[in-house]
Amino acid sequence: MGFLIRAAFWFSLVLLFLPLSTGPDGESQVSPLQALFAAREAVGDIAGICERKPEVCETGKAAMQTIGVRARESARIAYELLDEQFGKPDTATQTGSVEPAPEADDHPQPAPAPAPAN
Repeated sequence: MGFLIRAAFWFSLVLLFLPLSTGPDGESQVSPLQALFAAREAVGDIAGICERKPEVCETGKAAMQTIGVRARESARIAYELLDEQFGKPDTATQTGSVEPAPEADDHPQPAPAPAPAN
């Protein structure tokens, strides 16, 4: 349902910038402001369809849920296929490594004595 509302909105924006005339000589033109208000009312009317016909919204919700489940399943299958192809570690490529820092002695060294002042 949200897709339909968004599609109607973007379609109305496209219509806003198209030159519209009713007569052969272009006598009666629709201003962009009038087109914008008409588009806004159309989107409001489409949004109110759930109040007028709740079965349309329920069917739309069920369709979107089905599409979501299918998309999730398709993504899982694609992930498994890609994991089979590219999931194994590449043993042919060797990279450099960082040497670990030498371990500190178990017995700390005493701090040097301060130098005498002259």
